[in-house]
Amino acid sequence: MAAIFEAAVPSRAEERAGLLVDTAEIPGGGELRLLRHGTHFEIMFGNEQLMASWSFRSEQALATLALGSLGERPRILIGGLGMGFTLAAALAALSDHASIVVAELVPKIVTWAGSHLRHLFGDYLEDPRVSIEVRDVHDLIVEQTGGFDAILLDVDNGPDGLISLANERLYSPWGLRAALAALRPGGVLAIWSAYPDHSFSYRLRASGFDVEEFRVDTDRDEDNPDHTIWLATAG
Repeated sequence: MAAIFEAAVPSRAEERAGLLVDTAEIPGGGELRLLRHGTHFEIMFGNEQLMASWSFRSEQALATLALGSLGERPRILIGGLGMGFTLAAALAALSDHASIVVAELVPKIVTWAGSHLRHLFGDYLEDPRVSIEVRDVHDLIVEQTGGFDAILLDVDNGPDGLISLANERLYSPWGLRAALAALRPGGVLAIWSAYPDHSFSYRLRASGFDVEEFRVDTDRDEDNPDHTIWLATAG
């Protein structure tokens, strides 16, 4: 089983002193920046922090909350490779007979997983349960009706198209109905967000899901609010 990564929180000096390591072009426009802060890394989109190696509790919870009650041979789709925290937690939670498809839109993210961020990923990408698709997760969802027991989405900072306007499709009523169709009976759509959104909870229910909303403590200071995870179960 994969171990869930743990890391010490960087000092405030480390957080401020970011060194640009690499950039990544986003298909459709825009750029990501990989910054190093001492022994830690973060990925930025403009002034928005998308992920950081010192803050990952909610990314782990995205998997542990969604995958706890699945069967012996589930098939999982993860949208967004990131720094691998959701993937690591999924591998730890699932049996040896599970299969995990990870869809990553930005090719450079996959490159970083094997280079600058290799210490975070370990051998996760070599696990026989894992396959990587460098493509839009939306396309996999609409192509595979009844193909997944769980779909885990962490491709934006919330249910909107921050990174790619095309991601708006995922959170629209049409996109949510497509996700519902891609799940097997009793399957789970789990979505990570840096903030709550009551209108999105309503859209999930209106699309036919039973919905639970969780707040996850980021284990930081009071200035950093809890993150939100929606678990939407197909009937």
